[in-house]
Parts: sequence; structure tokens; C-alpha cells
Amino acid sequence: MIKNISVGIDIGSSLTRVVVGEFVKGEKNPKVIGVGIAPTFGLRHGYVVNTAQAIASVKNAIAQAEKSSGAKIRRAFVALSGATLRGETSSGSAIISKADGEVTSLDVSKAMEDAEDNLSLGNKKIVHSFPVSYRLDGKEVQGRPLGMRGTKLEVKALFVTYSIVHLEDLLGVLAEAGVETLDVVASPVSAQDLCLSEKQKIVGVALVDIGAEKSLVSVFENGLLISVHTFSIGSSDITNDIALGLKIPLEQAEDLKLGTATEEFPKKKLDEIIEARLCDIFESIDNHFKKLKRSELLPAGVVFIGGGSSTPGILELSKSILKLPSSLGTTEMFNNTKTKLRDSAWFPAIGLLSAVKSNGNFSTGTLDGLLRDLKASIKSGLKQLMP
Repeated sequence: MIKNISVGIDIGSSLTRVVVGEFVKGEKNPKVIGVGIAPTFGLRHGYVVNTAQAIASVKNAIAQAEKSSGAKIRRAFVALSGATLRGETSSGSAIISKADGEVTSLDVSKAMEDAEDNLSLGNKKIVHSFPVSYRLDGKEVQGRPLGMRGTKLEVKALFVTYSIVHLEDLLGVLAEAGVETLDVVASPVSAQDLCLSEKQKIVGVALVDIGAEKSLVSVFENGLLISVHTFSIGSSDITNDIALGLKIPLEQAEDLKLGTATEEFPKKKLDEIIEARLCDIFESIDNHFKKLKRSELLPAGVVFIGGGSSTPGILELSKSILKLPSSLGTTEMFNNTKTKLRDSAWFPAIGLLSAVKSNGNFSTGTLDGLLRDLKASIKSGLKQLMP
């Protein structure tokens, strides 16, 4: 019997995670039938610095996932969460095409295209595009504009972008590892449905993914993604600070950060070191909220995911600095089972599994053209990166 299989790959700066899911008839969520995890080498802040090492990391994680699932992995959806992931807002407009003034999907597409044309992309590539709000003949539209009548449609849209060079290199690594990329999905887009409720996304919530070398902040409001921003500061910076402050090896510093160390160290000094770096992260986040005019104004607060979310004291300090409710991201997907996949660091990869069924919710189909455009440049880029 042919299985309905989907694969998600999340290549982080610290760890590469692969999740294999099977869709079973009558079940809402895919059943996870295999996972693979391996240390990531050859990446820095999410971009490739050593191709050979990065390829080996992906192959190691895939080999584990193939062994545990019994499935051969040839195609996958891929999460993007590197330092160049950004959300950029732009506006566009279109004159209604039908004689009777009825707004059609063609008019919406033209307005979105105009908004895209008004962006200054430079060396960036659009990964997703989401309409945030509409105006028809100068008046705000509640909900969707299709079927309404007017003369001019205006749209405000969020475009999620990524460095074209970094994306080329990442896709090239996957290709060399024997994996065809079906689509790329920004990690907050893939993770949102696992750990955020519709109510949270409607009233206003921030999803903060603290990885090893970056902190990714995504803001949702009225059920829509309205902002994405990445800061090049993460949980490894806390580990490095502890190692320097206490003059100890990095491995020991990591255990202290996570509260799993057996050795005794001055708790007050350790807390001060951790708090200082967390303050840097939270102050950066709050400055971003201020730019969005959302500082202290997100009723559903902040939801933390990622490996850095397990840092002791993170919730209390977040509430103190951000002045918002704070919680750790959890998922109901594994309610009846005990699994390491409850760790929120797995959420972006797990969320990718649903891309096989709801691909339209993730992307505007930019990857097909992107892959065609990049074939030649990927080959030449890989040769340059190879030692």
C-alpha cells in the first residue's frame, strides 16, 4: 500500500531536524512515523559557510529519519529561519477591471503585484506574501473585498523575504544531500498552528523563537501575520557569556544555563549573567514592538518556542521587561503520547508536514519559478563554497 508521506526539514545553526509524517484517512493531524536529528556544521546564523559540512549534517539527520520511519526521503518541505528572514510591508492599488465595478480575484492579484513592485528587494527574494488590509475607494474593507463594488482597490501587504544568496546555498546543500525541495516555508508560518490558537492570533500575540544564534519575532493580529523580524542574538550567546564569566568550558556552561549541571557555582553570579543577555534580547524585541506601535499592547502576550525558550527564568524576566503575558509554546498534537517532539524546538519542522495538504496557506507559489531561476547559480555557488 502506498503511504501518504510528508517530510519536514529544519536546518538550524545548532541542530538539523527531520520529521517524517504519514497522513491517515480520518485523522486530522499527520502521524509522525520517524525523526532524525544531527548537529549542524557549516552554518553560521542560518547561512552556509562550509558546503561539505552542511551537506554531511543534512545527510546524517536524514539517515536517522529514514531508519526510524522505514521510508526513503527524496523530497521535503524546508523551514527558513536564518538571520536574513524579514517581513517587509508595502502598499499597492488596482483599478477595478469589471464594468459593473465588482471586485474580483484578478483585481486583488493586480493590487498585490503593485505592492510587490513598490518594494525595494535588492538581494532579497520574496518567500511569502500576505494581504494585511484593504481599502475600496478610500474606505477600509472589513474582511475580504471580493464581490464588493467600487472603482479603486488598495492593499497593504506583508512580504516575507530572505537573502537570495543564502537561499541559493541552502537549496544547493539540500540538492547535494539528495533532497528535492518541494517548498520553503518561514518557520513562524509553519509553527503557528501548532502553538497558537485562533483567538490569540485575532486579539494580538507575538511568537518568539529563540534559537542558538538568532531570535525570530513574529506578530499576529486579526488572525493575520503582520510582522516578522530576526535578531542575530540567541541562546548560544548566553552560553558563551557564562563560559567567559565563570571561566569554564562551553559544555559545562550549557549545562549550567539549562539547570542540568551537577557542579556547584555561585547562583547569584550565574543568574546575573543569564539575565543580562536575556535583557538584551527582550529590549530588542520591545524596540521592535514600539516600531509597530504594539509595545505592551498585545493582549495574548508572548509565546516562546525554540531551544532557548527552556532557559530558566525566561518567563518572569519577559513579563518584567515587556510588560506582557508570557508563556512557553505547547502543542495539543501529542496529547496522548510522551515524545521528545513536545519540545518546541521541533515545531517548525513538524508544522511543515501539513504543507502537503495546505500548501496554499503557506506560500504564493514563488518557489517553482525560484527553483528554475536558481539551478545554474546553485551549481556555480556550490563550486565556490567547496573547499
